Amino acid sequence: MKRGPAGAGARRSATVGVHDVVAFFVEICALVLLGAWAWRMAPGAVLARSAALVVVIGAAVLLWSLFAAPRATFDVPVAAIAVKALVLGGSVLAAYAMVPVLLATCFAVLVVINTATVTMMRLT
Repeated sequence: MKRGPAGAGARRSATVGVHDVVAFFVEICALVLLGAWAWRMAPGAVLARSAALVVVIGAAVLLWSLFAAPRATFDVPVAAIAVKALVLGGSVLAAYAMVPVLLATCFAVLVVINTATVTMMRLT
């Protein structure tokens, strides 16, 4: 999809569907899980844990906004797929490391179904 300038002529539909809301929820859960995993895995005092949390969440948000967001800075499909796999896949792995298996599996299924649905809806 070619993007126009961010000026007056570049308008997008303001329609928000249920899948978009679920995708937002999944992305927020992914950041929480990645942050909790970083906090848990970082050795040492609170300062080291806080630094790990900021770095992991900051990297995920930066990469997502540059490549994977609906209005990403760069329109590179391969990078978008890689970033989604990294962030969402990493959050699923973090869920398996920290929460009961049934809950982690439910989150993994939600991630796969919602990501596939949102991607298919954007392609049509």
